[in-house]
Amino acid sequence: MTDDYGGKRQEPIRVLTSRWDVEDAHTLAGYERTGGYRTLRSVLDADPAHLRQQVKDSGLRGRGGAGFPTGVKWGFMPFDSGKPTYLVVNADEGEPGTFKDRELMERDPHQLLEGMAISGRALQSERGFIFLRGEYLWPGIRLSEAIAEAYEAGYLGAGIMGSDFDYDITLHYAAGAYICGEETALLNALEGRRGQPRLRPPFPAVAGVYAAPTAVNNVETIMNVPWIIERGVSWYKSIGTEKSPGPKVYCVSGEVQRPGNYEWPMGTPAKQIVEESCLGMLPDREMKFWAPGGSSTPLLTAEHYHDNITMDFESIQAAGSLMGTTAMMMYSNKTSVVDAVLNWTRFYEHESCGKCTPCREGVFWLSQILARILDGDGRQEDIDILTDITKGIFQRSFCALADGACSPIDSSLKYFRDEYEHLVEHGRLPDHVEPHAGPVTENSGHIRPNHRAPLYDPEPAKV
Repeated sequence: MTDDYGGKRQEPIRVLTSRWDVEDAHTLAGYERTGGYRTLRSVLDADPAHLRQQVKDSGLRGRGGAGFPTGVKWGFMPFDSGKPTYLVVNADEGEPGTFKDRELMERDPHQLLEGMAISGRALQSERGFIFLRGEYLWPGIRLSEAIAEAYEAGYLGAGIMGSDFDYDITLHYAAGAYICGEETALLNALEGRRGQPRLRPPFPAVAGVYAAPTAVNNVETIMNVPWIIERGVSWYKSIGTEKSPGPKVYCVSGEVQRPGNYEWPMGTPAKQIVEESCLGMLPDREMKFWAPGGSSTPLLTAEHYHDNITMDFESIQAAGSLMGTTAMMMYSNKTSVVDAVLNWTRFYEHESCGKCTPCREGVFWLSQILARILDGDGRQEDIDILTDITKGIFQRSFCALADGACSPIDSSLKYFRDEYEHLVEHGRLPDHVEPHAGPVTENSGHIRPNHRAPLYDPEPAKV
């Protein structure tokens, strides 16, 4: 372990994960005992416009992938249209390597419910939806129990805590399609339609679920709201960077010693997160490449890692990638980048909804060509064909799925073209590379976690 992070060192933080060490935090009793629902009680008579302005002033950016400012997004909604307004929480977390929302919902479901109710007050809404990934059985159980408790205690329903504020939450189990994480496909699925993206405009803020003004926000995003309202804008902006404020839960997987979810301020060096929270790479393995924001983001290399690149929207973009869902997937020199990219491409091929021809046909052929190269039957021209196909797909589909499929291919060719050429020339991987060398972090949501035996020894660092 080293403390040399080029002067960018941060301290770990516990905000969204502050109750993870509380055994019964998922229950109403545990949540109330640790200050839960206190903020909701304080805003029952608050001016909705004031609440929206607080969220906007905080600089909170969406935690689901795009990083769009939440308060600005809310500002696009018309509140005088004569239609009801809705909040839809996107809990359809389905990208390889991303599992932060799962643990947040399992360990602290009431934090999400309180965030939704406060956001509902701000958005002048009386109903919110949680669109939950179909495979997330255990988080769904925890959420169902929490919703029932909240209704019984008067934190949800008609006249919350004796006020004139009514708010209901509907938990919707999705069918388990990755495309339904895209907000317009999500809205279609929520309405009982086929989960395919819509042409925009109109945007969901104007015509979302049931053609009414709708805010679609990620789980982690909404969990930030109670903290912003309770502790204030100045406190929130004191965490992280000027343009990327606040705490962040990073899910780290791959060839590290302790994979898991770890909360740090925005702007923490990636190397510090891996070395201090995950104890670094596995023994006898050296960093080769990594995805900073999940499998849909351009790959970075060991050079970026050792340059202490920080995990915030601006720094990652300047390095040539994207923050995405902050699913940091780390790979060593023993792993074939071509094999990793093929694995992700097959995922996107399977999950393409088929609406757009470039995505439906293009990702299929990318998968076929990558498999041919990895099997030792590749041709020299295949490498250039991969580039031609990604150029023909990129930004030519309704949603970002096809772009996400292209990003790891293009970046792997940019940094590791020699490995492709070695495969074509010799028909096999270099001797030091072992396909599938990295362990896989279980993130399906099927398994009930043993929360009393965490993957790491928590050392709470209070704010």
